[in-house]
Amino acid sequence: MRRIVFAMAMAATLTSYSADNNHSGYPITPVPFTQVKVVPATFWGQRLEAARTVTVPLAFSKCEETGRYRNFENAARHLQDTTQVFPVNGIGFSFDDTDPYKTIEGASYLLSSQAPGSKALRHYVDSVIGIIATAQEPDGYLYTARTQNPANPHHWAGDRRWVKEEELSHELYNLGHMVESAIAHYQATGSRTFLDIAIRYADCVCREVGPAPGQACVVPGHQIAEMALAKLYLVTGQKKYLDEAKFLLDYRGKTTIRNEYSQSHAPVTEQSEAVGHAVRAAYMYAGMADVAALTGDTAYIQAIDRIWQNIVSKKLYITGGIGATNNGEAFGKNYELPNMTAYCETCAAIGNVYVNHRLFLLHGESKYYDVLERTLYNGLISGMSMQGDAFFYPNPLASAGQHQRKPWFGCACCPSNLCRFIPSLPGYVYAVRDRTVYVNLFMSNSSVLDVNGKKVGLTQQTSYPWDGDITITIDKNSAGAFDMKLRIPGWLKGQPVPSDLYAYTDGKQPGYTVTVNGKSQISNLKSQTSNLKSQISNLKSQISPDGYLTISRRWKKGDTIRLHFDMEARTVQAHEQVEADRGLTAVERGPLVYCAEHPDNDFDLSAMMLNRHPQFQTGQTTVAGNKLVTLETEAYTVDYAQDGRPTFTPRKLTLIPYYAWCHRGPGSMRVWLINQPFISTKP
Repeated sequence: MRRIVFAMAMAATLTSYSADNNHSGYPITPVPFTQVKVVPATFWGQRLEAARTVTVPLAFSKCEETGRYRNFENAARHLQDTTQVFPVNGIGFSFDDTDPYKTIEGASYLLSSQAPGSKALRHYVDSVIGIIATAQEPDGYLYTARTQNPANPHHWAGDRRWVKEEELSHELYNLGHMVESAIAHYQATGSRTFLDIAIRYADCVCREVGPAPGQACVVPGHQIAEMALAKLYLVTGQKKYLDEAKFLLDYRGKTTIRNEYSQSHAPVTEQSEAVGHAVRAAYMYAGMADVAALTGDTAYIQAIDRIWQNIVSKKLYITGGIGATNNGEAFGKNYELPNMTAYCETCAAIGNVYVNHRLFLLHGESKYYDVLERTLYNGLISGMSMQGDAFFYPNPLASAGQHQRKPWFGCACCPSNLCRFIPSLPGYVYAVRDRTVYVNLFMSNSSVLDVNGKKVGLTQQTSYPWDGDITITIDKNSAGAFDMKLRIPGWLKGQPVPSDLYAYTDGKQPGYTVTVNGKSQISNLKSQTSNLKSQISNLKSQISPDGYLTISRRWKKGDTIRLHFDMEARTVQAHEQVEADRGLTAVERGPLVYCAEHPDNDFDLSAMMLNRHPQFQTGQTTVAGNKLVTLETEAYTVDYAQDGRPTFTPRKLTLIPYYAWCHRGPGSMRVWLINQPFISTKP
């Protein structure tokens, strides 16, 4: 990584924060990423290491190579000498500033791990922040697409600040990513340097954008500022940021631009269906949840609940992806879920995680994590190669070889978004509410939780998602008695998603068991239910309506919880109204969706038919240096004899996890497989 030499143009202020940084307004509080350390060389440990050693350095180098930093440097030159102006049209997008912001955010999450190379990474991040600081105008405005050449700014920007915000200027979008990044940097390092830059821009927005006379009464053309400003309120205690976030939501559907593409067709509290650009929509729903949690606005919550139900029952891909069409990178109509042409933008998958995480924090139900997990293991990590160096923008569910991962894009939102999301994953594993600990994701880690003001240390060991064995050990506990809520995944309880959009078709009933110090807590295995009461030993356990197994106990150091989830290959069908999937079957194992890909199957996948009742055997293969569990089953290819009669040739069909496809060159791939002779011919 080339070292950048710079001169800092703004000193950080030294004031302290008045807000409680751990208070989010939500009933449930996530355990911060700084308190969860994922074990290296595990499923997620490998992903985090790839982000640290490959993805984040790659993104920084691309920011350098593609002129992202130069935009800030040119803006600084103009501020120093107004006779110097620089061309900004035809050389990039008005939101290019966000790629450094997002990459700094991801780097900041990684800095908290104190991994080898952290010192050099922090020095580099500081250098980039220094370059950003030099481009800030005296009143806090920071938007290089205008500042480089105010008389002839980027053609998406308009002749004055904010005049094209509801179209394509992305001024508030840039603010949102800057604030998100600056807060992550502050939380990871304790430095206010970047945070103060972001605060100055946020103050500028609060002064200039709003409903008062003399202000620009506009809402974001691309949402995210709402989430960021709510978070900034939490960090600073300054209510003006929360008020601004609420204004940006409350006035949606009431300003000049009104269309479904940007969800401005109606006031947010009157919306019931997910429409328009999927990333914009997901960011808006997440922002609505944040503001609702902080203000108690129940109308927001009711609207999000309606929209979420629409998504999970009519507009969610089996991979957890959202956004069916490339026409506006948007949601399609109800049940419109094509496969070959599926858009499923990587950024939209990240947005889907944000929404479901916030709805869990509001409602405390495991169904939101069931959707989150499905998205995470399938439609999200499919967007980045296992090595961390190549990316998908769309994530289709079928391919004839026209799709290929790329090292970067002109519109680089997906790679830089992955830079910030993957390192943040440790912050999604656990959550706490009063004297209750939620275990939501299963990955090897060590963590320290704050339970009712006292410290609890946990260690989790597992090979999930390859098997369903999880061990959780209490390393220390000064909190005394508390409830441990263990998520029993929806895929284990016979429900792929929390709706009738998808259903298992094999009639299987996989089992699960939970023990504490070797004593059974609960089991859905009939052979063990007869002596369950004698094994409980004064422990109170139950599967709650919220989807969790709750264990109440005065926990001691060394206490060990062991979970076993049966992992079997399952066949799934879509709702009959999903025309693209009629007569087709998908295959899952645990949280993973599987697909058939050309390197493993030397025959025409489009002419291949599954056995009506397929039986699967597990195997192993290595793709891109990573060991994967494969599934093998009997299938048939259909051809025609000379006399026109159909012929069936038996084949061995090998399936790999969907996220791992297209690591071995472009070619055919299918998630949905034929298992009935009469099917829709639509892609």
